[in-house]
Amino acid sequence: MQIGEVASRVGLSLRTIRHYDEVGLVAPSERSAGGFRLYTESDVERLALVKMLKPLDFTLEQMRELLATMDAVRNDPRDDEEATAQLLGRLAMFRAAADSRVEALRAQVQGLETLSRELKALAAPSKRRTPGRSR
Repeated sequence: MQIGEVASRVGLSLRTIRHYDEVGLVAPSERSAGGFRLYTESDVERLALVKMLKPLDFTLEQMRELLATMDAVRNDPRDDEEATAQLLGRLAMFRAAADSRVEALRAQVQGLETLSRELKALAAPSKRRTPGRSR
């Protein structure tokens, strides 16, 4: 499919998709005879993953390294135990970083939920004093 359809499906701008191609994050699988970028379902899935990673504070370099590691693990023939162990070690490093970020976000959510409850309680009619009325 062409870049316009991909942009609509993934919810990214044409400019962003072109930028991801230029920096080596997600390259189109093919080019048409006229030089247009052509994307496969797999390319679209990869773009969706990159879109998901972006607001999680991954840098482009970290995304590139993570994607390369994921590709290498998927394509590993597992005939070299040392190479496989290195790949799995890199994957474990990314997993630990993701788990750490999840815990940090959970703590933030808990803090926000506490704040929200306190604000809601303050706004409740029984907690407010009406100006001009004394108790």
